[in-house]
Parts: sequence; structure tokens; C-alpha cells
Amino acid sequence: MCGIVGYIGYNDSKEILLKGLEKLEYRGYDSAGIAVRNEEGIHVFKEKGRIADLRNIVDKKIVAPVGIGHTRWATHGVPSKVNSHPHQSASGRFTLVHNGVIENYDLLKREYLADVPFASETDTEVIVQLVEKFVNEGMEVLEAFRKTLKLLHGSYAIALLDEQDAETIYVAKNKSPLLVGLGKGFNVVASDAMAMLQVTNQFVELMDKEIVIVKTDKITIQTLEGQVINREPYTAELDASDIEKGTYPHYMLKEIDEQPAVMRKIIQMYQNEQGQLAIDSEIINAVKNSDRIYIIAAGTSYHAGLVGKQLIEKMAKIPVEVHISSEFGYNMPLLSEKPLFIFISQSGETADSRAVLVQVKEMGYPSLTITNVPGSTLSREADYTLLLHAGPEIAVASTKAYTAQIAVLAILAEVTAKSRGMEVGFDLTQELGLVANAMDVLCDSKELFEVMAREFFAVTRNAFFIGRGIDFYVGLEGALKLKEISYIQAEGFAGGELKHGTIALIEEGTPVIALATQESVNLSIRGNVKEVVARGANPCIISMKGLNMDEDSFVIPEVHELLTPLISVVPLQLLAYYAALHRGCDVDKPRNLAKSVTVE
Repeated sequence: MCGIVGYIGYNDSKEILLKGLEKLEYRGYDSAGIAVRNEEGIHVFKEKGRIADLRNIVDKKIVAPVGIGHTRWATHGVPSKVNSHPHQSASGRFTLVHNGVIENYDLLKREYLADVPFASETDTEVIVQLVEKFVNEGMEVLEAFRKTLKLLHGSYAIALLDEQDAETIYVAKNKSPLLVGLGKGFNVVASDAMAMLQVTNQFVELMDKEIVIVKTDKITIQTLEGQVINREPYTAELDASDIEKGTYPHYMLKEIDEQPAVMRKIIQMYQNEQGQLAIDSEIINAVKNSDRIYIIAAGTSYHAGLVGKQLIEKMAKIPVEVHISSEFGYNMPLLSEKPLFIFISQSGETADSRAVLVQVKEMGYPSLTITNVPGSTLSREADYTLLLHAGPEIAVASTKAYTAQIAVLAILAEVTAKSRGMEVGFDLTQELGLVANAMDVLCDSKELFEVMAREFFAVTRNAFFIGRGIDFYVGLEGALKLKEISYIQAEGFAGGELKHGTIALIEEGTPVIALATQESVNLSIRGNVKEVVARGANPCIISMKGLNMDEDSFVIPEVHELLTPLISVVPLQLLAYYAALHRGCDVDKPRNLAKSVTVE
């Protein structure tokens, strides 16, 4: 995901755009750029690196009342000045910034633009070149923009400048977030309201496949067919504890969609000045000095802890035990000589975990909290804290906090391993970037998961999730998501265990969701699927690219095997969401549950 800003008014736009991009830097930070227009024409400044690097090259002498800006996370083309946005058409007349992925860009390039020279490796450049091509063929700019949008397959949020028009920014969106902000004597464009709260708190939400003609004193919203839409603005009252749903029908869906951005922000927040992943040395020393790590958690955080065990043991070679906090406090096992306790909690207020922390402190053992909420009880009372940087999570069913927990645990494992002189075998920063890109792809496939949810969960009374190794732990989380918001009786099992008793519950049509992302057990889990199919089950196999077979229901993009839980869970989250939606359940506030469990 990337970030877009735009400004049109009477004041100089440069500083407004740069400050806006700083607020959006969590969305991408490998390159950035702005394009501003004045009576001399369009001036483009872009640079590889952070917004601070961009600031250094912007000509402060230029005064321009119109401009657009972009901060990038590379998808098509390596991070570079050439591939950074804004992009321009061949003649330089049109300048554009874009978030999202154009799936058919290569086809469009071959079919329409074979004779056009391209400056970058991006999918984005196809859009601006198409607009110019259609204008050169005699179309008006708005007509050319509309025709271009109709040709695009994929996701986009777009802001376009025309050098021959000083009074307009052309805007459009589909699947990628974009807002228009309203001011007195100016209007703005932003991927996130936070970017433009510096100048206005009045925003208009945009829906998919809408075009907005943004001028200094008015905006006009249209469909792709040209129908004008009237929509009242809303007042953004955003701070660290309050986030609006925006155009999303539910917080849960919004928070699922935020996961790619969360991955990128975690990378950013845990990088040092040299661009390497880093964690406070006191924390790393506490981990290194322990002879065993005890992860204490509940619910979704417990499932993240199970994945974390695999990451720490395989990467850092330190033994790890994972315990349910409500059990551990009353049935503490025999501890090792030098234990370290890691408490995982989205809210940092989980009462069961705090009860254990109190005992641990009395025993004099070191403790680390991994939480989404700075200043929370578990954070304050533990010796150390690692923050998730996931932003407020409002839906009861945790999604982005779960993947954030796994990502932070992976970073802890990698930094610890390197501090012990061990080779991890892969570049975690790069791999987490690939995970974020894969999450983008999955979040753009919602329609497929909605169809799958209807097929497997519309009328069923129960469901099973199976996997082997690390997939088993993801299956536990998938089952929890389904049961807590759709009220379907769902259980997660290790693939080989189902036949040791529970297979007796398989009836004709029982959904069995199987995960197949690990090469070493790929054939084994498929054998387990055949066992339940023989008893009448309705199988849904979710596999990773490279391990997929013809009968699979969905294939996720390929990532490192240890990191597959970060993306294999996304289809399970979306399946649960649509199952609950189709069954008429309250997605964000399921019955009998609360977001933060503050009682034992």
C-alpha cells in the first residue's frame, strides 16, 4: 500500500503535501515524490528513500497552489527514483500518482501503447500514458480519464494533473482508500484523513468506481458512467483511541484491509538508522540470558504465541513453551532455572495474563509484554515492552493485531538469532515486505472469499479446520474467527488427529478447511483430506503457490514457509467475516464477547 495527498487552493501546496506525506509514511517509505503546478507548468520532485530525503530536493523557491504527492512501497519495479511517483505521460502533459495494483497493465501496454516509450517498470505508468493517448485521439480529458478507468482491472486510488488545466485535480478510486477533504478556498485529497487534519476535518468518503473532479471551490462526484452523486461530508475526529470506519460497513473488514499497511509500519518502526531490524539491547539480552521462554496469552494472542514458538525455536534456537494464561496462573508447571516470560495481549489489559504477571514479578523473573496499547497495564507492569504499532483495533474479532503479533515475534527471533551469531538464512525485512504485498493481493480477492463463504458456511452447523505443523496453529485461529462471529461450531485439529476420534462427527456436507503451505507435510495433509472426503466432507483446500494441486479451492502467494501464517490466515479471516455477514450476525460485536477481557 502507498499513500496519496493532493491540494488545490490559493496557498503554496508544497509544505501541505510534504506534511501530509509524513503522516502517510507508514503506508510506504522506499520512495516519495510530489508534483506541483504553477503558471510555469508542472514541476516534479521525487527521490528514493524517506520523506526527509524528498524534502532536501524540493525547490523552495517555487510557489504552486496545486499539487499531488505520493509515498511508495514498491510492488512493480524496484525502489528507485525512476519508479517512484508521480509518473508522467510521454509528452509531460499529464502527471499522476496511484495506489493499488493494475492486474492487466501488461496486456494494456501491448494492446494500446506498443509505440509509447516507458520511463519506469511500474504498472502505474500505463494509466497516465493511456489518458494521454485517448486525449491525443480527440477525447476531452474527463472522457479519456473515464475510458482509461474502465479498462483497468485491479485496485486503484488515483490523482491526476493536466498541465493545461490549472483548476482541476482528477481523482478516482477502486478498492484502495481515498478521501476528498473540504476547506474554505481549497480542497484536498488523501489516502487517510490523518494526512490532511492539518488543514481540515471535513471529508467526503469515496466509493469504488467513482470519479471526483476536484477544484478550488467545489468537488463533483460521478460514477464511471457520468452520473453525478451528492454526498455530505463528515467530520473526522481522529486520535490514537478513535478511528472511523470510513466507507467500510464494519470495523473488522477495515482492519483486515489494514494488515498490509501494519506489516510495513512494523518494518519501519523496528528498523535502525542503517535500515536493519533492531530491538532494544536490554530486551535482546534478557532473551539471550534465558534458558527457556514461556509465552503467556489467551485466545487469538495464544494462537499467535504458538506460531511465535516455531519462529523463536527455529531461528534463535531457544526452547519455548506456550501456555493459556487462565490455566497457567492456577496450574504453574515446573519452571526452568532462568525463564523469561513473554505476555502477548492486543489490549494489554487481559486480566488472566495480568494475574500471571503478578506471580512472575513476585518470583523475580524477567517479563516482556507484546501489546498494541502503550501505557496499558501489562506494558506498565512488565520489565520490557514491544509495541505492535497496529493502530486501534475496534472489532471484537482480532485480525490485524494477530498478524502484527506474529510479525513482531519474528523480528524478536531474528534479532536474537543474529545477536547470538546465528545465520537466519533469509532477509526478514525483504520477506515481510513480500508478505505485505501478498496480503494486498488477498485483500483484493474479497469477492472470491464471499462466494466461498456462501458455498461452505451458508447453512452448515459445524466446520473443521485441519493442518500440520505451523498450519495447525493457523487452523486454530481460523476456527476461532469462524465460531466467534458466525456462531458456527468450528474446531481446529492437527491433520493426523482428526481420525483419532473426531472424524466420527463428519457428516455429508461437513465443511473441512485444510491448509497446505508446508512442503514437508503437503502430501500428508492431502491424505487427511481424502480420509474426511471418504466420509462425506465438503473439502476446501487453501494451499501455497508451488504446492498447489488442481483440486485446491484457493492458492495464496508464495512466501517463506516460516511466515506463511501471516498470509494463510487472511482467507480464513475473510471467510469468517462473510459467513457471519450472510448469516445475519453482528460482525463487530458478536454476542457474549468483549474486545478487552478484563475479568478472570
